[in-house]
Amino acid sequence: MDLRKRNIVISLMVAMFLGAVEGTVVTTAIPTIVKALSGFELISWVFSVYLLTSAISTPIYGKLSDLFGRKNILSIGIIIFLTGSFLCGISGNMYQLIIFRAIQGLGAGAIFTVTYTIVGDIFTLSERAKVQGWLSTVWGVASLAGPFLGGFLIEHLSWNWIFFINLPFGILSIVLLQKNLDEHTEKKKVKIDFAGTIVLSASILIFLYGTMSKGEDSSLFSPKTIGASIGALILLIIFYFIEKKASEPIIPVEIFTRINIIVNIISFFIAAVLIGVDVYMPLYMQNVLGFSPTISGLSMAPMSIAWTISGVILAKAIPLYGEKTVIGLSVFITLLSCVLLVTLSVGSSIVLVIVYASIMGFGFGGAFTTLTIVVQSSVGYSIRGAATATNALVRTIGQTIGVSILGSVINLSIVKYFNDIGIKGIKPDDLYSSTAVSSSLSLEQIRGSVFSGVHIVFLILASAALICLLLSFTLSNNLKEEA
Repeated sequence: MDLRKRNIVISLMVAMFLGAVEGTVVTTAIPTIVKALSGFELISWVFSVYLLTSAISTPIYGKLSDLFGRKNILSIGIIIFLTGSFLCGISGNMYQLIIFRAIQGLGAGAIFTVTYTIVGDIFTLSERAKVQGWLSTVWGVASLAGPFLGGFLIEHLSWNWIFFINLPFGILSIVLLQKNLDEHTEKKKVKIDFAGTIVLSASILIFLYGTMSKGEDSSLFSPKTIGASIGALILLIIFYFIEKKASEPIIPVEIFTRINIIVNIISFFIAAVLIGVDVYMPLYMQNVLGFSPTISGLSMAPMSIAWTISGVILAKAIPLYGEKTVIGLSVFITLLSCVLLVTLSVGSSIVLVIVYASIMGFGFGGAFTTLTIVVQSSVGYSIRGAATATNALVRTIGQTIGVSILGSVINLSIVKYFNDIGIKGIKPDDLYSSTAVSSSLSLEQIRGSVFSGVHIVFLILASAALICLLLSFTLSNNLKEEA
């Protein structure tokens, strides 16, 4: 790999780190931020609006990068992200912070899409495996460094600096990208698919809003959720007919080959498994096993390390054994780890949790890296950005639906647990309130109720991983190189 390509990789890794570390840093800092800005009741929107705007912008950036080149579109996305970061840092109240986080999300949509598209463009299949592994390393480092970086900045400077710190890194990424990535985009008159963009964005917005803004006591099948799903489906049908007639569709119909459809379905379910682990493994370790947040976070670190190692090893195996074999092996390892999670109890050792998380990380690393490579290899340059962006969007929707379903399941399980032992009127939101603890509830009962919900979540994750394994059998080995 020559110096130019190395500089491009550094640029992409820095850009990816900006987006990856943002989630963990803000999560660490949010208690301090809501105290400073007096907005505890708006805390969820700080995260939700970021997810909304990044999801909406993902397919748009993918298509724009196909039309106008990757370099400039990614640079514009980073600039938007940095603008949002600076504005977040000078926010005077929670409403301003939420608006500026939306701007940040608009920029993040480019970072999470165009970076992977560039990798698919300029690197060979064997190089791609190595670079994808390095990008996976960024996520691992971000998951470990984020909480420590956030804590350090808050303690020694102020919460504002968790946003300001993005500026020099973002500028470095843009400079390296502009200097080293040579593109020769054909200049032609382009007709932007405004109708498709508006309808698709409205569909995503309605669906994600309906899914994420359920009331605390709402079930998954609340009128708001059902109404949002029906509205989004109608708009998607309209979107399909718009795209069939558009000269430059934002999501070309031709990307939906048999292979891409299967890969996107697997990506949907594997992303749901990932969000389930990210959210409910720490809950299990802290609220059932009784460990501190610090120990909980450190216990998840081996998963990131295994993810990195797997991303390199299994992606390199694609030319030797083919994508069907590698994806099948990866999701089998993920399924195995999910089955092992089901065996955990209220008295399990933290060592078991670490071992199971490491196995799961190895499965995730191979699956996500290989799925991205397969999507990019199945289409030509002119629609590679759209294909990569669609896959990223599918993963986002998988995570959104996954966390919504699992949240409803665990709440219902907690209520059922107390009903079964004859205690009525317990709400999951009030489980750790002073009123609940001082009443007839014991800490053992609270631990038992949380574990009952987490156990069902682990069963659901195993079922989703099994679906992925069955689907992997239908793939081909087109990327296997003949000996």
